[in-house]
Amino acid sequence: MTTASSSTALAASTAPADVVRRQYLASAAGDLEALRATLAPDVEWTEMAGFPLAGTYRTPEGVTANVMEKLGQDWDGWTAHDDTYVVDGENVVVLARYTATNKATGKDIAVRVAHHFVVRGGRIVRFEQFVDTALVRDAMTPDV
Repeated sequence: MTTASSSTALAASTAPADVVRRQYLASAAGDLEALRATLAPDVEWTEMAGFPLAGTYRTPEGVTANVMEKLGQDWDGWTAHDDTYVVDGENVVVLARYTATNKATGKDIAVRVAHHFVVRGGRIVRFEQFVDTALVRDAMTPDV
């Protein structure tokens, strides 16, 4: 249970895991402004090769426009559920899962992922995604 004081502490914290957690909460809420606030101006955000949005995006606006907004266009209820955090200094690895329904096919996904974040000065400076891209693409492929 989150209390007002614990959520206030999370919002004020620059600890790497807290910054990453704020990013997940903002994403789940669809709050792109709050999500951009967790990203460094020179962020490098890499979506895995084979993923529909594969590539490296820079700037907070570039990340939200090319990743989060596009996911919202193609998927209903796209959510990254952050399950387990492994923290080593500025490195935060999150074991998570994506859930969503593809708008074009009506197919659901529930796929495990790993995210590697690097956090410096209270902002995410680097992100790399690891995901079973075949499961995502299968959900995007109409049945024949």
